[in-house]
Amino acid sequence: MSSETPVLPAPAARSTHTLATETLRLIGPAPANWVSDREGIDHNVLIVGGGHTGTALSFALQRAGIGKVSVIDRSSGEAQSGIWRTTARMKLLRTPKFLPGPELGHAGLSFQAWFESIHGAEAYAALSTIPRLAWADYLSWFRRTLRIDIRYGIEVARIEPAAQHFRVHLIVDGSTRVETARKVILATGFLGAGGPFIPDVLADIPAHLLAHTSSTIDFAALRGRSVAVIGGAASAFDAAATALEAGARDVHLFSRRPELAATAVTKARAYPGAYDNFRQLPDALRWHLAVRYRRSGTTAPLETVERAIRHPNFHIHLGAPWPRPEISSDHVTARIGGEPLRFDFVIAGTGYAVDPARRPELADFADDIALWQDRYVAAPDERDEVLARHPYLGSALEYQERVPGAAPFLANIHAFNLGAFVTSGLPVGDVPSFKREIPAVVAGISRDLFLADLPLHEQRITAPQAPDFEPAFYARSIYRGATVAAE
Repeated sequence: MSSETPVLPAPAARSTHTLATETLRLIGPAPANWVSDREGIDHNVLIVGGGHTGTALSFALQRAGIGKVSVIDRSSGEAQSGIWRTTARMKLLRTPKFLPGPELGHAGLSFQAWFESIHGAEAYAALSTIPRLAWADYLSWFRRTLRIDIRYGIEVARIEPAAQHFRVHLIVDGSTRVETARKVILATGFLGAGGPFIPDVLADIPAHLLAHTSSTIDFAALRGRSVAVIGGAASAFDAAATALEAGARDVHLFSRRPELAATAVTKARAYPGAYDNFRQLPDALRWHLAVRYRRSGTTAPLETVERAIRHPNFHIHLGAPWPRPEISSDHVTARIGGEPLRFDFVIAGTGYAVDPARRPELADFADDIALWQDRYVAAPDERDEVLARHPYLGSALEYQERVPGAAPFLANIHAFNLGAFVTSGLPVGDVPSFKREIPAVVAGISRDLFLADLPLHEQRITAPQAPDFEPAFYARSIYRGATVAAE
């Protein structure tokens, strides 16, 4: 299987808008906003994160008739939003090309429809999976076509609970301003659940010699240099291959596991019965599956490994946990099996931490958020401190109170990010989570907004309405009996 950058055929002489326009005509306009206005409220829903998840959620809320929805993103513009043109380094997405994406069941708005309208059906059939940059182009087209407006250059500094809403403190062009919202969705990807995980053995390496795979890395500066990559999952291999392609002198990858291929673990999304009903599983089984998956580890896709091993100056160290290194001003030396290996730069492909307490925007109430360790006591042989720090979320991925009654506002913050893994059984924010989780979150938000103003909605429903026509309009057709007719 080739790991070369996919070469797409020349665009066909067709418009990408024809099928999309017809699809939008057939599904009809989005319902009018039914959510009642509240004085002093800027947003019914504020979506934090303008990547593919924030885009999909915005579209789904629009189709549910929920108005006053705003999407914000900390990046400077669409090209930097999400990971696809920045820190993602794979050539191909790791998910099957046929999975539902942000189109949420409307086939004419899908990646396939967009791609075939440009390159043709045969070109789509020839794809093994979706090229990363093609996915980025599709998302840009999707936003334009559906007029999903994202406000860029805005960072959330603090979410402050107020009476029946939130005061969201935003940093815009270096200044702080406050906007109000009834609901907040944290569509913040893998980093938004806590942050990058940096093991203790890497903690003393200075920033000019170390980067996490989630960071922007100047790979051109690694030309002719020796690089160590810590970790054996896909992002570590992506970084190793990118460094080699940029001209690194050599790259050494260190994995704690004795072999790269993890034991095959059937994922909940592997078949519809388990995927559709995962939320109905008891906590003990959800926990067991999460522990089993975490202990098995993840295997980088075949094409990802092939992309690195094709370079003769790439070296894999198996069963080789990274030791505490010796550090100088311009290099790092690690002793592996008694052999000193010197590196000019270290890349940590060590994954992500899940911990609400690490998120500054949640600082006001992080201690009030229920975690799995607060709701489930694992058997001694299944204890896992990392999984225990995952939030214990509700059916709409909303935070729940650690102490009932202490922080009821938590039900209005929905964590659509990696923190939902134990609750949902899959990495939330990846494309496989869209089909189940986006409808669940939108349904929960719709329910909450409706019930919060139930008296007003009841009044709307039961208010007398003017008749469509007067009785005189149909009076001549009223049957009055045979006797009356004979007269």
